[in-house]
Amino acid sequence: MTDKWRIEGDYFEACNCDTVCSCIFLGNPDQGQCDLTSAWHIQNGHYENTKLDNLNVAALFHTPGNMWTGPKWKAVLYLDERASKEQAEALGKIYSGQAGGFFSIVAGLIGEIAGVHSVPIKFEAEGKKRSLEIPSAIDLTIEGITGGDQKSESVITNPPMSVTPGFPMMVAKSVKYTYNDHGMNWDNSGKNGFYSKFTYTA
Repeated sequence: MTDKWRIEGDYFEACNCDTVCSCIFLGNPDQGQCDLTSAWHIQNGHYENTKLDNLNVAALFHTPGNMWTGPKWKAVLYLDERASKEQAEALGKIYSGQAGGFFSIVAGLIGEIAGVHSVPIKFEAEGKKRSLEIPSAIDLTIEGITGGDQKSESVITNPPMSVTPGFPMMVAKSVKYTYNDHGMNWDNSGKNGFYSKFTYTA
């Protein structure tokens, strides 16, 4: 454990943009705003001496314009209720950007954190499907798009903007994507999705 903290595992996201989301190429959201849900399953991780293996984290981002040029984002963070007090504090420091690394860059784009919640988070990954369920808030399933070569996934490599820098993004579409929390609610089923591996460290 030479790094102060490190987490790695499976990631996926969905938003209201059409496939493929123009935001990853620094363009404007298709609808003028982007409503993005991100989900992480930490397979292996630690913050100093606190183990973070097998925990889930999700975040909701409302971006009322271009993600890079503004206005700033509104965010909600959901932490796995199975986390101990020490684990929850560690995840909070990492995902808020306080611990440095990738999320400190994201933190600079956020204008409002509407809430941080400890909730049951169901994260599933099987084949080309990924799903996230948070009772009374998020119901999300995406499925990878079949490429011309049906033996290979449709992939985006090295886009200017990615939540999982350094990893190829598998192109997907949401089978179901509903959200209802903090006065925000929508059904963006049938829209853009991505999934990939992730590693963050500092």
